[in-house]
Amino acid sequence: MMEIRTPKTHKAKRVLEKRAPKLVENGKKTLILHGTKTSATLSAVLMELYRLKKGGAIKYSRRNENIRPFESGGETSLEFFSLKTDCSIFAYGSHTKKRPDNLVLGRMYDHHVYDLIEVGIENFKSLLSFSYDKKIAPHEGSKPFICFTGEGFENVPELKQLKEVLTDLFRGEVVDNLNLTGLDRAYICTAISPTKVFLTHCAIKLKKSGTIVPRIELVEVGPSMDLVIRRNRLPNEGLRKEAMKSSKDKPKKKVKNVDQDDVLGKRGRIYIPEQEVGKNPLPDKSKGVKRERREGKLKKNKEEGSASKKLKESE
Repeated sequence: MMEIRTPKTHKAKRVLEKRAPKLVENGKKTLILHGTKTSATLSAVLMELYRLKKGGAIKYSRRNENIRPFESGGETSLEFFSLKTDCSIFAYGSHTKKRPDNLVLGRMYDHHVYDLIEVGIENFKSLLSFSYDKKIAPHEGSKPFICFTGEGFENVPELKQLKEVLTDLFRGEVVDNLNLTGLDRAYICTAISPTKVFLTHCAIKLKKSGTIVPRIELVEVGPSMDLVIRRNRLPNEGLRKEAMKSSKDKPKKKVKNVDQDDVLGKRGRIYIPEQEVGKNPLPDKSKGVKRERREGKLKKNKEEGSASKKLKESE
């Protein structure tokens, strides 16, 4: 039987709580690994990925001979690194005569391999090969636009899978609201053919347009490359259903006579019973009535006083 170890320190408890399942998960971290042999081009690609994902990626530069993602038993070391670093996406680079400049992208579920897609790198241009104004360079950790151009991303299964993997790789933290000035980068993916995709990284330049919404210009800042699809592995149906499960939270109790409007916001309805003014007697509590009573009492007292004086005089 496996020994169940419980945390003995507060630091270990905090680490386990951070890794525990949540209703709103943290941003997906990326694990970058080298294979037994990597070319100069592939090493540059892995380094560029690490720079683009800085703050949300962990890179190991040591060679890993035991990692073979598409072979049975070859993903054991990969799953170990995923559990150790709490990463749910990985990029594994290798270079062989049969598959030169090979990059394997994959996703993990519960620290087990969920799906895989293998691409070859062609026509790679590093970030340093682009000249542009450094003032518009994207900031670290900023949210990107991700644009997929081409019908292949909707019709070809391999390209649909690549679209999902690239979206998870580059989107970063999931947020509800965005500041327009904080959007300073865009990833453009163009389907050239059913097996080839052009990927480039651009900076967003905001210019005046005469309206509230600024005009956007894209400046290519690199890197850019062609991704040639080679092999892929989809998740089995049982694993997909388990990964797609969502928490069944109790729905919020509906407040009676209150609804939400997109323009006016929160609105409420008040029901007042029909008022029969003619039948209801007026309350005898008004200030005017009280004043008349006081004046009547004073007048009556004066009359009584004058009457008593006359009686005394006559006597």
